[in-house]
This record gives sequence, structure tokens and C-alpha cells, in this order.
Amino acid sequence: MTAHFGFWDYFIFITYALLILGVGLWVSRDKKGHQKNAEDYFLASKSLPWWAIGASLIAANISAEQFIGMSGSGFASGLAIASYEWMAALTLLIVGKFFLPIFIEKGLYTIPEFVEKRYSTNLKTILAVFWIALYVFVNLTTVLYLGALALETIMGVPMVYGVLGLALFAAAYSLYGGLSAVAWTDVIQVVFLILGGLVTTYLALDTVSGGQGFLAGLTRVYEEVPDRFAMILDKSNPEFKNLPGIAVLVGGMWVANLYYWGFNQYIIQRTLAAKSLKEAQKGILLAAFLKLIIPLIVVIPGITAYVMINDPEIMASLGDAGLKNLPTLDQADKAYPWLLQFLPTGLKGVAFAALAAAIVSSLASMLNSTSTIFTMDIYKQYINKNANDKSTVGMGRISAGVALLIAALLAPQLGNLDQAFQFIQEYTGIVSPGILAVFMLGLFWKKTTNKAAIIGALSSIPIAMYFKVGPNGWSTSSLFVDVPFMDQMGYTFVLTMVVIIIASLIQHQGKNDEKGIDIKKGLFKTSPVFNIGAFIVMIVLVLLYSVFWN
Repeated sequence: MTAHFGFWDYFIFITYALLILGVGLWVSRDKKGHQKNAEDYFLASKSLPWWAIGASLIAANISAEQFIGMSGSGFASGLAIASYEWMAALTLLIVGKFFLPIFIEKGLYTIPEFVEKRYSTNLKTILAVFWIALYVFVNLTTVLYLGALALETIMGVPMVYGVLGLALFAAAYSLYGGLSAVAWTDVIQVVFLILGGLVTTYLALDTVSGGQGFLAGLTRVYEEVPDRFAMILDKSNPEFKNLPGIAVLVGGMWVANLYYWGFNQYIIQRTLAAKSLKEAQKGILLAAFLKLIIPLIVVIPGITAYVMINDPEIMASLGDAGLKNLPTLDQADKAYPWLLQFLPTGLKGVAFAALAAAIVSSLASMLNSTSTIFTMDIYKQYINKNANDKSTVGMGRISAGVALLIAALLAPQLGNLDQAFQFIQEYTGIVSPGILAVFMLGLFWKKTTNKAAIIGALSSIPIAMYFKVGPNGWSTSSLFVDVPFMDQMGYTFVLTMVVIIIASLIQHQGKNDEKGIDIKKGLFKTSPVFNIGAFIVMIVLVLLYSVFWN
């Protein structure tokens, strides 16, 4: 095996890059006699079919934080981290059945727009600013850093040049073409992503089995480290603080998933661009099925890498190259890039194209959604209320470019980050419970008031910090409690809902709010295809958790 890129690796990767750029620019072109308007740029002319929506959802979701960060968590803690993926499959079904009908009926461009229609412009602006900051300073920055880390580990590209290259690649088509370019290139990206990921998993397991194939390798990995296949961790496990046992299934994991899949602009935006509600729901169903297999390509490689570095015979067969960029429990995020070094020439290019597809598609999605929120909820609201389509699209491109520039400048500073996936979840988890509480009560409890929602959103931060700061966190004071961050999210969500409910009842003495949503009869009715598919997904999930419970 060789750790270097060969001719065919470069050929495959360059072909992939040209294909993505070509398709992106072709889709982005202005049709004869038609100039892009806001709906074209931000919602792909509301023309996306179900299969493009499903593929784009996965491509936007699976990024370096999964391939690298989740593999790193698999290396450190095992299969338990896959709950983020498998529970997401169930969450997607809930979003498709209960959230999407309301969003699409209201003709939304952005999630903050829903906040304005249900609550107020002030609350919309507060949340719009929050989301822009989150996308720029956490999501975009982390994805750029992890992508550049992969380039540095595999090809020796310096971090700064890796960040610059990935940023320019994503910008090349997404800034010009908008959501349409992002979504249609995502269809190609997801093919590379899944096939390339499966190639990496197969060859890693084949190496572990001594050439006996996938199943033999998986069997050996399970026999070597059975403790790393437990989905529900007990308190004795060092990773319990990140994945606190049964609370993963009944606690804070729901907060993380419902917030992410239901109210995250760069995810939900492609469903808002669907031809119809039924098309959006079928796209959601496709994404749920794909979620079931994602752990195979983003978690199993990390566990396999752990087995490999602890097997003297395998390490001897890898030679000196095996000792380069070696992952450790303190630097677990090196596991996936380390594995890619040892793929055969040609297949290394395929696998690296898959990783690049995951990174670039997520960057493009985040950029488009950041610009959508800034343009529709800040620029048109406060800066240029009478902006025409040309000005709106132009500002969308400018704001995306500025966001990318800021993230590119910050990304190299994350050099000491370990288990980036957990880092993103933990720090997003400080604010997501409060926002989820605001949305859930706004959707399904007509008595929720705007004043109560603002009080709840603001109070959720100190509530979350109470559970986070001590005694083993930032404070040694006995006044504070110390709980895993996932439990912190669950407690914060429940307490914030209590605050909002009490404040609403005090303000309106139990009367319905004038902006409360009327749930019409039949609004949540779904097609037989969705119902049957949802049932199959749930059966598979029950089987998976039954097999890997502990």
C-alpha cells in the first residue's frame, strides 16, 4: 500500500471537481429572456423533485464533521455515536408529517420568516442574527477546518491553502447559482459521498480480515472490541458525558435532532423549494432511508482504525507510512484521514472525492442559507425595503462571500480541536433548546405569546449555563450541577417550555394568542407511500437497537 496519491487518484479527483463545477455553472445559467428573481435564487424556483430533495438533504447534512468528526468519535467511543444518525431517521419522519405541512402552507423562504408570522419582527431579527452567527462562526468555520485537516493529512497541503481551496471551490458555483446549483450538484455529490464512503469502509474491513472481505472484517472488529458496539453506554464509560445512556433515546438527543432537522435553515430550505408538499415528504422519506446506512460509512471506519492501530501485524504490514499522522484517543479526528492514506491507487481518488463532496456540498448549503437569512430577514427588512430582484440576488451573493471570507480567516485557528462533531453539538446545544421550545409551542399551542417567547428564548441561556458551568465545567461552585451536555439540553428544553407557558398564561389569562396557528383537519394527512416507508424505517430502527443495545 502507498500513502501517496497516484496519477489515477488525481485524475478521478480532478474529473469529479470539473463535473461538479460544470453542472453547477450549467444549472446556474440564466434562461434566455429571464433574469433570476428571489424565488429562483433562494428556493430553486420551487421546482425540486423528491429525489433531488432527499439527496440534497443528505449531502447538506453529511460533511467533514461526520466523515472526520463522527469517525473520530467512533474511534474514541464506538457505535453509540451512530444514534445521531439513526435517531435522525425517525426525526425526519416527524418533520415531514407535522412540521412541513405548516411551513409549506405559509409559503416560507426562511425559518426566521415563520417567527415573524407567528410572533413578531423583533423576535425574528434576534433569531436571524443568532443563526447567521452560528453558521459563520461555528458551522462554516468547523467544516472548513476539518476539510483542510483532511487535505493536510492525506496530501500534505498546508492548512491555510486547504481552507482557501475548499472555500473557492464551494463559492465557484454556489454564489452565482443559488439553491438551484447547490441542490442539483448535491445529487451528484451524494453519489460520490455514499459510494466513496462504502469503498473506504469495505477496504478498511478487508484489511482487518487479511483479505477475507467485508463481513469477515466486520466480524473480527466486533470480536476485538465488542464494547465499542454498545449503543447505550453506562456511567463507567469515559464517553458517558457525551452519550449519557438511555437519555440518548428519551432525552436531549430529541432536542438536537428536532432543532437541526426541523428548524435549521440550511436543511429545511430544500424542502421549501419542493414542487409540492407530497414531493417534499417523499424527499424526507428518502433521506430517512439513507440515514440508516450512514453509520456504515462514517462510524465503522473509525472503529476499524482503532482495531488496526492496536494490531501489531496490521501496523507492520502498513510500514513506516502507518506511523504518520497516527490517530490517538487525544487526536481521534485523525482516524478517517489516516485510513484514506492506505487505499489502493484510484480508489484513494474515489474516497477522497467522496470526502470533498461531503465538505463542498455542506459549505455550499450553509453559504446559501446564510445569504438567504441575511438578505430576506435583515437586508430587505432594515436596509433596503424596496429592493428589487436584481438587488436582492446581488446582496445574496455578496453576503455569502463575506460569510465565507470570515469563516476562512477563522478556520485555521481551530488547530487544537478534538472530536469536532461533539464540539459542534455541545456548543449549539446551549442555545438550541430555547429556540426549539419557542418553535414547538408556537406551532402547536395557540396560547403562546410573543412576549413569553422572547422571555423563554432569553432565559434559556442562563438555564443552560447553570447545567454547564460546574462543578466539573467552568466553575467549582457547589451551587451548580454537573450533567452531560445532552441531559443539559433536555432539562433546558423542558424548563424553557415551562417558562413560556407560565408567561403566556399570565399575559393572556389562558386566552388564545391572535397569531396562534389554526390546525386544520387533514393538514397532517400523508400519502400511503410515506406511511408505508415510515413504518419500514421504524421497524429497521427497532431491530438495530435490539441488536446493539449493549
